[in-house]
Amino acid sequence: MTIQLNTDKNLTIHQEYEEKIKNEINEGLGMFDDLITRLEVHLSDENGSKEGLDDKRCLLEARISGREPVAVSSLGNSYDFALRGAITKLKSRVETIVGKIKAR
Repeated sequence: MTIQLNTDKNLTIHQEYEEKIKNEINEGLGMFDDLITRLEVHLSDENGSKEGLDDKRCLLEARISGREPVAVSSLGNSYDFALRGAITKLKSRVETIVGKIKAR
């Protein structure tokens, strides 16, 4: 699974944090490594430089072999919370897809 990280203009990702993000994704979605060919991670701050609750957004777009892409998003007080929420949602969606594939 190839992981591509994208951010908005309000965020700069350092190498250590990028590795942390990739590790969390591999822990949460590694079981689907043969099914997901590419995963795009989009991190953004909904309020820009202003403060606010649940203003950090993580959008995950999974490219699944032989299927249409699947996208989920999650908001949180930090990028870590938003990422974890999005991983949980995507894991559920991919499990549903796997269930449908096995049913055929």
